[in-house]
Parts: sequence; structure tokens; C-alpha cells
Amino acid sequence: MNVRLLFFVFLYLNILNLSVNAQLILRDSSSNKAPTKTLFKKDAALNFIAMGDWGRNGADHQKPVAAQLGKTAAEVKAQFIISTGDNFYPSGVISEQDPLFKYSFEDIYTAFSLQWDWYVVLGNHDYKSNPDAQVAYSKISRRWKMPARYFAKKFPINGDLNNQVLIAFIDTNPLIPEFYKNTEYGPNVKRQDTTAQKRWLNKTLSDTDPSIKWKIVVGHHPIYTGGSRTEAYDTKAVRSSLKPTFDKYGVDVYLTGHEHSLQYIKPAGKTHYFISGAASEKTPVKLIPDAQMVASEYGFMLFSITKEQLLVQTINEEGYIIYSTLIKK
Repeated sequence: MNVRLLFFVFLYLNILNLSVNAQLILRDSSSNKAPTKTLFKKDAALNFIAMGDWGRNGADHQKPVAAQLGKTAAEVKAQFIISTGDNFYPSGVISEQDPLFKYSFEDIYTAFSLQWDWYVVLGNHDYKSNPDAQVAYSKISRRWKMPARYFAKKFPINGDLNNQVLIAFIDTNPLIPEFYKNTEYGPNVKRQDTTAQKRWLNKTLSDTDPSIKWKIVVGHHPIYTGGSRTEAYDTKAVRSSLKPTFDKYGVDVYLTGHEHSLQYIKPAGKTHYFISGAASEKTPVKLIPDAQMVASEYGFMLFSITKEQLLVQTINEEGYIIYSTLIKK
């Protein structure tokens, strides 16, 4: 067998291995449509991309996911990007001058379509060093938007101030009691006032502005997951802390990362739960009760929102739409 033939056999086996390792499980198998790279584009929509768990200096598929991120953002003219946390592995950053901002962010997400605003929340890995350094970086980078450890913003739909999406970006790390005893997380969570954040979140979500058509909360830790943390201490802690608030104020979507997978879970009640944490690593998934889709694939999610509809398309690193769901008011 010559060298050239050996190369093609090796290449084929690697492609086959990637396909075997990819895992997509649907609640309703009849909704599993043929793979396509044709995005569904909604007219006059607010378009944004959600990705998470990514900062690895370009390693473990971060670069190919970033390339596809740029292509998707360009095609739909995404107005902004949301990061669901764990922005810098393995242990966050130490200051706003940390070189990881360059090597894991600025040098990776270089497409022109990704030069718009990035709204960022903190993950547990970001808490291992100096989480406030990521807040401070907002004053250096034009596109990095983290004015505080938690914050909120109203986004007009197609520029219409009478139809807006309220997004609350929260810090879930201090909501986990076990973190206070942890030698790495403890010093930073102890300086947080969880009561103040919960009071702020209640006030933010209770906004009766009639222009608000959708309420979305973005955090790092999921409330439900078909990954490895289904009944883990962090999942249960965040569920206990946040779910009553979501139910009380009719939150439409809770968007997270933490699990290195792509998931859509819809239990009883109003809130839809999405996990987008596969921008640089993927881990196994399982179909839990109420899960509609779980995927162990590298990728991200595209949200397209109008006054009466919210479309989520789940896209893998090769640009295939592996799942989509439409939520109507």
C-alpha cells in the first residue's frame, strides 16, 4: 500500500470516527429532517448567536467552530453574539491585560461578521482567577460587553422600540452553596451579594413595559440537563434558586452553557431551556424527561426573534442545521 493510499485511508477513518462520535437524540424522531446547510431566515427579526465554553487558545475545535460562527453570522447579519460562560480555560484570566484575551478571543473570532457586540456572562472556570478582569476588559475592547457581573439590556426587534426583547445576563456562580467551600471558587463568590442579585433580577423581570415581547435570561449553569450533571449539586442549586423566579415572571427562555453539548428542554410551564456550551468541546448526552433534543456535537445556536415568534436553529461546526424549533406567543 503506497503512502498516498495510506493517507486517504487515514483521512477516511478520521472522518468516520468523527461521525460515529457525534450524538444527536430527538424526542420525536419524525422531526429529524435531512441534514441541510440552508438557514431559515426570518424577515425583520432580531438575530443573535449563542455559544459557550470556548476559550482554549484555538484548541479542541475552537477554530473550526469560530469559522462557522463567522459564516452563519454573515449570512443572517447577526446583530450580536452571546457567550454563556467559561470564556477562558482552564482557569480564567488574571487581569484585563491577560494574553488569553488575545490568544483565545481576539485572534480566534476574526470574521468581520463577528466584530459586533459580544454579551458575556461568567462561568465557573472564569471564577478561578479574577472574574472582574473580564468586566474591566469591556473598557478595552470595543466588542466585549460585560459592564458588571450581572446586567440587563433591551434589544429592539428590527429597530422597533415598540417591540423589544429583554435579556437579563446573570452570574450563577454565587448561587451554588458548595462553591463557598471550594478553594478555587470560594474567594470570588464570597465577595458577592446573592440577595442583591436576586433582588435586581426580580425587579428586572417584573418590568411591565408593554414594548417587552420576550423575556430571556442568560446564565452559565443549567436548571435541567441531559448531560453529565443532570442531578449534580450545581444543577440542583441553580434550579432551586432560579426556577420559582422564572415561573413568577413568565420568563420565555433560559439560555446557558456549562454542559459541553447542545440541548433543548421543555418541561411544564412557560420557560424553554436551551444549552449552548459546545463551542470548543463536546461531551456525551442522554435524553432525559422533557428533553426535546440533546446533541454531543461541536456548534452553537442561532436565535431569530420577531414580535410573535422565536426560532432557534442548532448548527454544528460543519454548518449543518441539526435541529430547529419554533416558539410562538
